[in-house]
Amino acid sequence: AEKEILSLADDDFCITALRFATVYGLSPKMRYDLIVNGMTLALFKNGKITVMRDGNQIRPNVHVRDVANAIIKTIESNKNKVNGEVFNVGSNEQNYPVLKIAEIIGDAIKEEFGIDYEIEWYGDVDTRSYCVNFDKINKVLGFKTQYTPKDGAIEIYGALKGGIIKDEDKCYVIKQYKSLQDNGVI
Repeated sequence: AEKEILSLADDDFCITALRFATVYGLSPKMRYDLIVNGMTLALFKNGKITVMRDGNQIRPNVHVRDVANAIIKTIESNKNKVNGEVFNVGSNEQNYPVLKIAEIIGDAIKEEFGIDYEIEWYGDVDTRSYCVNFDKINKVLGFKTQYTPKDGAIEIYGALKGGIIKDEDKCYVIKQYKSLQDNGVI
């Protein structure tokens, strides 16, 4: 789809593709099937963070506010910089091993809320790793992330604790699409 859409870029039609790292953070439609959000919910509900073995698999992450800022920065940029371009949105510093993400979340919640945590292992070893380079968006647009998984975990945990969001307020994309399809919306 990207290839086809980008081929339409010309002087009168500016097209930019943004590839987001795994998004985390508080939002009106919580995605608890994403790593930071899901681990934070598990810690809130069970006092444990579940990690798929062996924990060394790398995942790139980006806060939802940083995603919004990247979109705004792209829209406000000179079209000569962005037209026909593809940018990975995130930061090299947030390419974390899964176990490190769990520790960041657990330590943040312990520091902020005084809640101890355990790591609980599950499944077979996951050998899939996704280490993404985000240099281009930084160099071309001067984009830098402002938020970290620590920030996201604290805001999500606080919102759960304060009743601002509930663990039932979850959105699973495939289930949502299936529901829309079953109801004749799509």
